[in-house]
Amino acid sequence: MSVIAFVNQKGGCAKSTTCVHFAFWLTRKKHRILVVDADAQRSSSIWLESLDTQIPSRVIQSSDELLEEIPGLATQCDYLLIDGPAGLSEASRAILFRTDLALVPCQPTGVDLRSASDAVRLIRQAQSVRNGPPAAAVFLSRAVKGTKLLDEAMILLGKTEVPILKTVVHQKQAIADTFGQGAVVWELSGRPAAESAREFDGLFKEVMELLP
Repeated sequence: MSVIAFVNQKGGCAKSTTCVHFAFWLTRKKHRILVVDADAQRSSSIWLESLDTQIPSRVIQSSDELLEEIPGLATQCDYLLIDGPAGLSEASRAILFRTDLALVPCQPTGVDLRSASDAVRLIRQAQSVRNGPPAAAVFLSRAVKGTKLLDEAMILLGKTEVPILKTVVHQKQAIADTFGQGAVVWELSGRPAAESAREFDGLFKEVMELLP
Protein backbone atom coordinates (compact mmCIF):
# COMPACT_ATOMS: atom_id res chain seq x y z
CA MET A 1 0.00 0.00 0.00
CA SER A 2 1.20 3.50 -0.82
CA VAL A 3 -0.09 6.93 0.14
CA ILE A 4 0.31 9.56 -2.58
CA ALA A 5 -0.72 13.17 -2.07
CA PHE A 6 -1.15 16.09 -4.45
CA VAL A 7 -0.22 19.28 -2.64
CA ASN A 8 0.04 22.95 -3.55
CA GLN A 9 -1.34 26.02 -1.84
CA LYS A 10 -2.63 27.55 -5.08
CA GLY A 11 -5.95 26.56 -6.56
CA GLY A 12 -6.28 25.83 -10.26
CA CYS A 13 -2.94 24.06 -10.55
CA ALA A 14 -4.55 20.72 -11.52
CA LYS A 15 -4.38 18.89 -8.19
CA SER A 16 -7.88 17.47 -8.51
CA THR A 17 -7.61 16.86 -12.26
CA THR A 18 -4.41 14.89 -11.87
CA CYS A 19 -5.64 13.02 -8.80
CA VAL A 20 -8.83 11.85 -10.53
CA HIS A 21 -6.99 10.84 -13.69
CA PHE A 22 -4.38 8.96 -11.65
CA ALA A 23 -7.13 7.17 -9.72
CA PHE A 24 -8.75 6.09 -12.99
CA TRP A 25 -5.37 5.06 -14.46
CA LEU A 26 -4.57 2.87 -11.46
CA THR A 27 -8.08 1.40 -11.35
CA ARG A 28 -7.80 0.44 -15.00
CA LYS A 29 -4.68 -1.51 -14.03
CA LYS A 30 -6.76 -3.50 -11.52
CA HIS A 31 -5.42 -1.81 -8.38
CA ARG A 32 -7.65 -1.08 -5.40
CA ILE A 33 -7.91 2.68 -5.02
CA LEU A 34 -9.31 5.02 -2.40
CA VAL A 35 -9.27 8.80 -2.81
CA VAL A 36 -9.29 11.16 0.16
CA ASP A 37 -10.65 14.56 -0.78
CA ALA A 38 -9.23 17.11 1.64
CA ASP A 39 -10.11 20.18 -0.41
CA ALA A 40 -13.00 22.43 0.63
CA GLN A 41 -14.41 22.51 -2.92
CA ARG A 42 -14.68 18.69 -2.98
CA SER A 43 -13.90 18.70 -6.71
CA SER A 44 -12.32 15.26 -6.84
CA SER A 45 -15.03 13.46 -4.82
CA ILE A 46 -17.83 15.10 -6.85
CA TRP A 47 -16.01 14.20 -10.07
CA LEU A 48 -15.45 10.59 -9.02
CA GLU A 49 -19.14 10.19 -8.22
CA SER A 50 -19.98 11.18 -11.81
CA LEU A 51 -17.70 8.61 -13.45
CA ASP A 52 -19.05 5.36 -14.86
CA THR A 53 -16.05 3.60 -13.31
CA GLN A 54 -16.67 3.28 -9.59
CA ILE A 55 -13.77 4.66 -7.54
CA PRO A 56 -14.44 5.11 -3.81
CA SER A 57 -13.66 8.40 -2.07
CA ARG A 58 -13.82 9.93 1.38
CA VAL A 59 -14.08 13.62 2.27
CA ILE A 60 -11.78 14.42 5.20
CA GLN A 61 -10.79 18.02 5.83
CA SER A 62 -9.84 18.20 9.50
CA SER A 63 -6.12 18.00 10.24
CA ASP A 64 -6.75 15.78 13.27
CA GLU A 65 -8.96 13.40 11.28
CA LEU A 66 -6.42 13.22 8.48
CA LEU A 67 -3.66 12.30 10.93
CA GLU A 68 -5.82 9.70 12.60
CA GLU A 69 -7.56 8.13 9.61
CA ILE A 70 -5.00 8.02 6.79
CA PRO A 71 -3.00 5.05 8.17
CA GLY A 72 -6.11 2.92 8.59
CA LEU A 73 -7.54 3.86 5.20
CA ALA A 74 -4.23 3.00 3.55
CA THR A 75 -4.56 -0.60 4.74
CA GLN A 76 -7.85 -0.93 2.83
CA CYS A 77 -6.39 -0.35 -0.65
CA ASP A 78 -3.32 -0.67 -2.82
CA TYR A 79 -3.03 3.09 -3.33
CA LEU A 80 -4.50 5.84 -1.20
CA LEU A 81 -4.57 9.09 -3.17
CA ILE A 82 -5.06 12.40 -1.40
CA ASP A 83 -6.28 15.57 -3.08
CA GLY A 84 -4.78 18.20 -0.79
CA PRO A 85 -6.42 21.48 0.18
CA ALA A 86 -5.67 24.89 -1.26
CA GLY A 87 -3.45 26.80 1.13
CA LEU A 88 -0.61 25.38 3.17
CA SER A 89 -2.75 24.76 6.23
CA GLU A 90 -2.46 22.39 9.16
CA ALA A 91 -4.36 19.90 7.01
CA SER A 92 -1.52 20.03 4.47
CA ARG A 93 1.00 19.38 7.23
CA ALA A 94 -1.05 16.47 8.51
CA ILE A 95 -1.14 14.96 5.03
CA LEU A 96 2.63 15.29 4.63
CA PHE A 97 3.18 13.55 7.96
CA ARG A 98 1.24 10.53 6.63
CA THR A 99 2.09 10.34 2.94
CA ASP A 100 4.76 8.29 1.18
CA LEU A 101 4.99 10.50 -1.91
CA ALA A 102 4.07 14.17 -2.29
CA LEU A 103 3.46 15.47 -5.80
CA VAL A 104 3.40 19.20 -6.52
CA PRO A 105 1.62 20.23 -9.74
CA CYS A 106 2.71 23.62 -10.99
CA GLN A 107 1.67 25.88 -13.84
CA PRO A 108 4.54 27.70 -15.58
CA THR A 109 3.72 31.17 -14.24
CA GLY A 110 5.54 33.34 -11.74
CA VAL A 111 2.81 33.11 -9.13
CA ASP A 112 2.57 29.34 -9.45
CA LEU A 113 6.31 28.86 -9.29
CA ARG A 114 6.44 30.76 -6.01
CA SER A 115 3.54 28.71 -4.72
CA ALA A 116 5.32 25.48 -5.67
CA SER A 117 8.42 26.66 -3.84
CA ASP A 118 6.33 27.21 -0.69
CA ALA A 119 4.89 23.72 -1.02
CA VAL A 120 8.36 22.25 -1.41
CA ARG A 121 9.46 24.13 1.71
CA LEU A 122 6.62 22.53 3.68
CA ILE A 123 7.60 19.12 2.29
CA ARG A 124 11.19 19.71 3.39
CA GLN A 125 9.98 20.51 6.90
CA ALA A 126 8.00 17.25 7.00
CA GLN A 127 11.02 15.33 5.72
CA SER A 128 13.14 16.83 8.49
CA VAL A 129 10.65 15.91 11.21
CA ARG A 130 10.12 12.41 9.80
CA ASN A 131 13.82 11.92 9.09
CA GLY A 132 13.29 11.02 5.43
CA PRO A 133 9.80 10.68 3.98
CA PRO A 134 7.83 11.73 2.14
CA ALA A 135 9.50 11.37 -1.23
CA ALA A 136 8.58 14.33 -3.45
CA ALA A 137 8.48 15.54 -7.03
CA VAL A 138 7.24 18.54 -8.97
CA PHE A 139 5.61 18.40 -12.39
CA LEU A 140 4.39 21.03 -14.82
CA SER A 141 0.70 21.10 -15.66
CA ARG A 142 -1.53 23.29 -17.81
CA ALA A 143 1.54 24.35 -19.81
CA VAL A 144 1.42 25.95 -23.26
CA LYS A 145 3.69 24.37 -25.86
CA GLY A 146 6.48 26.35 -27.45
CA THR A 147 6.55 29.21 -24.97
CA LYS A 148 9.64 30.73 -23.46
CA LEU A 149 7.91 30.72 -20.10
CA LEU A 150 7.79 26.94 -20.14
CA ASP A 151 11.57 26.70 -20.60
CA GLU A 152 12.17 29.27 -17.89
CA ALA A 153 9.87 27.42 -15.51
CA MET A 154 11.84 24.20 -15.93
CA ILE A 155 15.04 26.05 -15.05
CA LEU A 156 13.52 27.66 -11.97
CA LEU A 157 11.95 24.42 -10.78
CA GLY A 158 15.33 22.77 -11.08
CA LYS A 159 16.41 24.92 -8.13
CA THR A 160 13.76 23.54 -5.76
CA GLU A 161 15.97 20.58 -4.75
CA VAL A 162 13.30 17.98 -5.51
CA PRO A 163 13.02 15.89 -8.67
CA ILE A 164 11.26 17.47 -11.64
CA LEU A 165 9.28 14.95 -13.65
CA LYS A 166 10.09 14.99 -17.34
CA THR A 167 6.52 14.65 -18.55
CA VAL A 168 4.66 17.94 -18.99
CA VAL A 169 0.87 17.96 -19.13
CA HIS A 170 -0.15 20.65 -21.60
CA GLN A 171 -3.27 22.73 -21.42
CA LYS A 172 -6.02 21.43 -23.68
CA GLN A 173 -9.73 21.97 -23.88
CA ALA A 174 -10.19 18.21 -23.76
CA ILE A 175 -8.88 18.17 -20.18
CA ALA A 176 -10.99 21.19 -19.24
CA ASP A 177 -14.10 19.40 -20.54
CA THR A 178 -13.65 16.22 -18.49
CA PHE A 179 -15.18 17.39 -15.20
CA GLY A 180 -18.34 18.71 -16.83
CA GLN A 181 -18.75 15.52 -18.85
CA GLY A 182 -18.19 13.23 -15.90
CA ALA A 183 -15.30 11.58 -17.69
CA VAL A 184 -11.53 11.37 -18.04
CA VAL A 185 -9.49 11.92 -21.19
CA TRP A 186 -9.27 8.20 -21.99
CA GLU A 187 -13.04 8.20 -22.42
CA LEU A 188 -13.18 11.17 -24.81
CA SER A 189 -12.75 11.04 -28.57
CA GLY A 190 -10.54 13.21 -30.72
CA ARG A 191 -6.86 13.89 -31.18
CA PRO A 192 -6.46 16.40 -28.30
CA ALA A 193 -7.90 13.90 -25.81
CA ALA A 194 -5.60 11.18 -27.15
CA GLU A 195 -2.58 13.47 -26.80
CA SER A 196 -3.53 14.32 -23.22
CA ALA A 197 -4.03 10.64 -22.47
CA ARG A 198 -0.49 9.91 -23.64
CA GLU A 199 0.86 12.70 -21.44
CA PHE A 200 -0.96 11.38 -18.38
CA ASP A 201 0.30 7.87 -19.17
CA GLY A 202 3.87 9.16 -19.26
CA LEU A 203 3.43 11.20 -16.09
CA PHE A 204 1.96 8.35 -14.08
CA LYS A 205 4.62 5.90 -15.20
CA GLU A 206 7.21 8.34 -13.86
CA VAL A 207 5.28 8.63 -10.60
CA MET A 208 5.22 4.86 -10.14
CA GLU A 209 8.99 4.77 -10.48
CA LEU A 210 9.30 7.10 -7.48
CA LEU A 211 7.51 4.71 -5.13
CA PRO A 212 9.56 2.42 -2.89
